[in-house]
Amino acid sequence: MKRATLWIGLGLVSVVVLVALVSLVWLPYPLDDTSGGRLSQPSGEHLLGTDKLGRDLLSQLMVGARIALLVGAGSVVIATLIGVTLGLIAAFAAPWLDDSISALLDVAIAFPVLLTAMLIVALQPPSLGSAILAIGLGMSAVVARIARILAKRVVGSQYVTAARTSGTRTLGIVRRHVLPNIAPTLAVTLALQFGAAVLAEASLSYLGLGAPPPNASWGRLLQEAQGTVLEAPVGAIAPGIALVVLVLGVNFVADGLRDAADPTRRRRRSA
Repeated sequence: MKRATLWIGLGLVSVVVLVALVSLVWLPYPLDDTSGGRLSQPSGEHLLGTDKLGRDLLSQLMVGARIALLVGAGSVVIATLIGVTLGLIAAFAAPWLDDSISALLDVAIAFPVLLTAMLIVALQPPSLGSAILAIGLGMSAVVARIARILAKRVVGSQYVTAARTSGTRTLGIVRRHVLPNIAPTLAVTLALQFGAAVLAEASLSYLGLGAPPPNASWGRLLQEAQGTVLEAPVGAIAPGIALVVLVLGVNFVADGLRDAADPTRRRRRSA
């Protein structure tokens, strides 16, 4: 029961992953098939009905799961590469460089991820790749700050001092001591950033700055359904539920990882 939250989160995320994998090999209808009739109600032929152009909503929802996972994973990879690198540089740097990097990170964190992503995407034509890059860059400051704090704690420990005294080089210390010790806590942050990236992409697509058609982003589905929500409410409800399931699942996973990484917190919960 101590890790029930983790298992529930993994179950919710696994459902979305399974839907995304199935969409790679099978869809009820092609995305450009408009033969279903405008705003058809859910039926045996179209389980979730159709949109205002006659396209099958279930097919679009399945492809949207693939896009959400791709954006989340791609953004987290970019944020990790940039953020962890900056954080480690700051942790090992001279005080003046550490203070300079910290000040720049504070300025970057002051801008919301979505606003930063909007500014970056506005400089080039909307595409899935530009959305992933923009969101990843926007989240990298948060990851860098967490990585710096965690790394500085490890760098100041006695065993790292002993390793330096014995002649171990900085890269060796990073590989053997710093990264293994900061990884569990950093994984929690990255899991939370995954959920934030999914919401950011949905927001960008809702504003018309995300992946263009025929990519069926959940945010774009919500935007297209807002004008017909009274006639066909499923068009707005289905992608909204999908977003909630994925983000809630990722947050549950992050909470479970936090419990696993902090035994004292886990004991407090069970007390």
